Amino acid sequence: MSVLVFADSTDGKFKKTSFEVVSYGKKVAEQVASNLVVLTINANDASELYKYGAAKVIAITNDALLTFNAKEYAAVIVAIAQKENATIVVMDSSINGLYVSPMVAVSLDAGYASNTVALPSSTDPFTVKRKAFSNKAFSNTIISSEKKVIALAKNSFGIHENPVAGILENFDVQVAASGVVSEKVERVTGKVTIADADTVVSAGRGMKGPENWGMIEELASVLGAATACSKPVSDLGWRPHGEHVGQTGKPVASNLYIAIGISGAIQHLAGINASKVKVVINSDPEAPFFKAADYGVVGDAFEVIPTLIEKLKAFKEA
Repeated sequence: MSVLVFADSTDGKFKKTSFEVVSYGKKVAEQVASNLVVLTINANDASELYKYGAAKVIAITNDALLTFNAKEYAAVIVAIAQKENATIVVMDSSINGLYVSPMVAVSLDAGYASNTVALPSSTDPFTVKRKAFSNKAFSNTIISSEKKVIALAKNSFGIHENPVAGILENFDVQVAASGVVSEKVERVTGKVTIADADTVVSAGRGMKGPENWGMIEELASVLGAATACSKPVSDLGWRPHGEHVGQTGKPVASNLYIAIGISGAIQHLAGINASKVKVVINSDPEAPFFKAADYGVVGDAFEVIPTLIEKLKAFKEA
């Protein structure tokens, strides 16, 4: 028996969440006295995972899998889980992960726990702690099935080095046609992505127009952060829909989330509530976001942001 972890990658490079799920999988394997096996698809250097306890890495290189397709990825993960007799499969809770993991669970006839935030508190019965009610509460979920699929919430466990002398197994799979064809994939390059960012700088309609986004991008650049926006901003076409965060957009679980000119609609707060520290800058002292914020600045963003950028640059140069 084994614990199988799927370590996702983009353009051949591992995401930080991949190192986190491997770190988590290593500890789960120790808890259940099992072997850890890590699966990668089209990763440039799978041996990077040895640092986090991956004693065995199965590397698949297949041009048919260069573009993400949930059905194809799920089929590959299931095939490897069966090959390795995995009783526990661990994945991340990214958009792709939450798309694929239920498919894997159904195919394996496994119990499924999404948005898991901690190691199992018990292995008999197998009990995991999960986020619930749009991150406002936690639930302790018992998985009673023989096989289990766990989707780990970002930034919930952390990245822990546990170097081992791992082995690499190259494996070839046959990918069946899924009926879905990707004609074009466009990715932003040279910027920190929301999925990988430790810091996210987000702005809303308080910026008054797309022409004022330069200061948001500059602040993000100084902080090494990703840029994001509220739903109305993306709906108006001020920013790409890929930057829309919230319950109806991309979920955010960054270490620092800065909201500028965003009132704090309940759907937005639900999607970013998992962020560890939330800072709000808004001219309206009654904005709902202030009730959810760890720190708040009541002021005009067009005065606060340039000053903040100036102070941050001076701090970095000191």
